[in-house]
Amino acid sequence: MSGTENLGRRLRLGMVGGGRDAFIGGVHRIAARIDDRYELVAGALSSSPDKAKASGADLLLAADRAYGSYEEMAKAEAARDDGIDAVAIVTPNHAHFGPAKAFLDAGIHVICDKPLTTTLEDAKALQAAVESSGLVFGLTHNYTGYPLVRHAREMVAAGELGRIRVIQAEYPQDWLSTRLEDDGVKQAEWRTDPSRSGPAGCVGDIGTHAYNLARFITGLELEEIAADLHTFVDGRELDDNAHMMLRFAGGARGMLWSSQVAPGNENALRIRIYGEQGGLVWDQENPNLLTHSPLGEAPRILRRGGPGLGAAAEHASRIPPGHPEGYLEGFAQLYTDLADQISAHISGGDADPLAMTVPTVADGVDGVRFITRAVESSRAGGSWLRF
Repeated sequence: MSGTENLGRRLRLGMVGGGRDAFIGGVHRIAARIDDRYELVAGALSSSPDKAKASGADLLLAADRAYGSYEEMAKAEAARDDGIDAVAIVTPNHAHFGPAKAFLDAGIHVICDKPLTTTLEDAKALQAAVESSGLVFGLTHNYTGYPLVRHAREMVAAGELGRIRVIQAEYPQDWLSTRLEDDGVKQAEWRTDPSRSGPAGCVGDIGTHAYNLARFITGLELEEIAADLHTFVDGRELDDNAHMMLRFAGGARGMLWSSQVAPGNENALRIRIYGEQGGLVWDQENPNLLTHSPLGEAPRILRRGGPGLGAAAEHASRIPPGHPEGYLEGFAQLYTDLADQISAHISGGDADPLAMTVPTVADGVDGVRFITRAVESSRAGGSWLRF
């Protein structure tokens, strides 16, 4: 793991969203601290100023750095000699663009939860802002931080599977099989609300993870998509199940299924990749194993921390073999890699090349385009659309 020697201090981190009753904010705060690269010093932790102040007190932030709005925070922190180096944006989907743009304009690096925005227009505008600023922008598709996902990417890039032919990605859950949004469950309320979630429900929430994982591991760009988005739970406004067919550059074919109404599934993200010379299978619920099946040979089980893994997996591993690493460490790896990038930017040095695989704003635009085209294809009766 990389240290903090580039700056001789922890990075000063701010947070937008993630206050009282929020789930993902706590995850980001834990992830930022696992490798001791950041210190949370400021926040605009809720869209409600009173709740934002109270949430800041909960986290022991200085009273003058628990802000009532992200606009106030961006302006004040940019003016401080000890202002934040980076901000983590952990709000619902509709509230990503405004804070991200404000902090970029203030000269502050941005770490943003996915999806990037709720519209393709906003996503492209944010990409332009990142490129003109020259700042670091990371998108927290956390599964890209897992050691064996990075090893799978390394294997594909090295040609160990040969030309890729088939990509099967799926992410089923069951937690929205009933109308939890009517029962005061905050996580269900905003995810099923088009004004906060965007034009897609299940696809935007977890389908994007499956798609991003396929792109991250294979490096293949999507060329065409045919999608069938459906809402099974009566009265729900957004999709809770989706089936898609995908055509990738180079001739590979893919299928993607995402569902939040599949009883018996918790977070069953799974990807299977098959090439001319072999296949790979990775399952998020058993993340420390990767199955490699060379053509004509018995399958091989690769273990995190075990023999036969390359530099990418070693870079993303923390603890000895046999001790599972998972969800929080995946997030932490992104935060640590971004710490390397941000520290290098501040010091004028170069980040470790192994720290440069974190999803970027361009990946965010790609993800929003995926959501947009999936919705358009489904509304057109599942027609094939150019990506």
